Amino acid sequence: MVVGSVVLTGAGVAAASFIKSPAQAAADTRPPPTSVLTAAVQKKVLSETVITRGKVAASQQIDVSGEGMGEKDAGRSIVTKVAVKTGSPLRMGQLLLEVSGRPVFVLKGEVPAYRDLKPGSTGEDVAQLQKALGELGYTSGSDPAGAFGSGTERAVELFYQAHEFTPATEQGDPVATPKESAPTGETETGDVPDETSTAQSHTIVPMSEITYVRAEPAYVEQVSAHVGDEASGDLVSILAGDLIVNGSVSADAKGLVKPGQKVSIASEVTGDRATGTVESVAAKPSEPQKDAESAAQSGSDTYAVKIKPSGGLPAALAGEDVRLTITAASSGKAVLAVPASAVSAGEDGQTTVTVRRGEQERRVVVDTGMTADGYVQVTPAERDGLAVGDRVIVGVDASGSTGGS
Repeated sequence: MVVGSVVLTGAGVAAASFIKSPAQAAADTRPPPTSVLTAAVQKKVLSETVITRGKVAASQQIDVSGEGMGEKDAGRSIVTKVAVKTGSPLRMGQLLLEVSGRPVFVLKGEVPAYRDLKPGSTGEDVAQLQKALGELGYTSGSDPAGAFGSGTERAVELFYQAHEFTPATEQGDPVATPKESAPTGETETGDVPDETSTAQSHTIVPMSEITYVRAEPAYVEQVSAHVGDEASGDLVSILAGDLIVNGSVSADAKGLVKPGQKVSIASEVTGDRATGTVESVAAKPSEPQKDAESAAQSGSDTYAVKIKPSGGLPAALAGEDVRLTITAASSGKAVLAVPASAVSAGEDGQTTVTVRRGEQERRVVVDTGMTADGYVQVTPAERDGLAVGDRVIVGVDASGSTGGS
C-alpha cells in the first residue's frame, strides 16, 4: 500500500508539470516586451570616403624595339650584349644593349628619335640631343641650339668613345677642293681645272641607337632580350617619370570626387602605404574593358581618376593593383556626432534627437551638419542640451534584449 501511494503521488506531480492554466498559456505565448536601443553621443572627425581600386603606373612607358638596329654590313640583327637587368634603375647616357655590334643608349628628352641626325640637320630634335649630351658633359661648342655643326659632331664622337664605341658614319656629298696648278708649259691643253671633288665621311646619330625618356627616375620594367637572340620585337621595356595611380569611380560617386582631395593608397600585396591627391577626374565615362573588374561593374559607367602620390612610390609598386580611399568630405575637426538613425524630424519642422537616461526621456532640438560613415554632425539648439556620452535612442528591439550599443 505504501509503495502504491508513492507511485500515484509521483504521477500526480508529473501531470501537474505539463498542465497549464489558460492564463499561464497566454502569458507564455505573449511576445516579449520591446526594449529601447541607444547609442552614445561621440565627438569625432567625420570623413565621407569613396573606396575604389587603382593601378600604379609610370607617367611614361617605352618599349625598345630591335627594328633597324645593328651594323650596316651585319648579316643578321643579333643581340650581342644586354647591359641592364629587370628592375634596375637607369642613369642618363647608360648603355641598354648592343645589337650586331651597335649600341643603344638612353638619354633624356621629350621627343622620340624619328630620324638620323647628322651635320646640317636642324630642328628641335637636334636641340634635344645637344641638351642631353651637354648635361652629361659633352657640349656642342659654338653650334647654335638646334643646328648640328662641327661642335655637335665632336660631342657625339666623345660620347661614343667614352662608352668604347665608334660613332656611325656615312659618306657625305662631294666637296670641291682647289687643285694645284700644273707648271707653266707642261699642260697639253690650255684648260686646267681649278677644283676637284672629294667625298668626305661624317658622323651621324642613327635614330635606332638613342632611346629618349621624358623624365627621371627611370628604370627597367622588363628585359626580353638575351644574347644570341634575333633582335626582333620589343627587347627592353622602360618605365620613366614619377609613378602615378590610375583608378576609376562609379557614376554615383563621380559627383563626390574632385581634384585636390586627399587619397590613401594601400597595397595588400607589398603592405606599402602612401598618401596622394586627386589630380583629375574624367568628364566622360571610360570605354568598356573586357576584364574582371569591368565585369563586376557591368551596366554602370565608370570615370577615370588620376591620383598623384604626395611622395615617390617604391618602384616595386609599378603595375600593382592598390586600394584607394578618397576623402570626399571632412568636418576638419572633431564634432558632436550621433548615428543617423537617432535623428528625426517632427511635424513642427524641428530636427531632434531623444536622450534617454534610465527610464526618462527628453527631446533635444539640434541642427545637423555633414553626414559620413553612418553618423550625422549635430549641434544642440541649447548650449548644454547635448554632451558626449549621452545616450540617444536609435531604435527598438522587439526581441526584448537589453538596450544599448
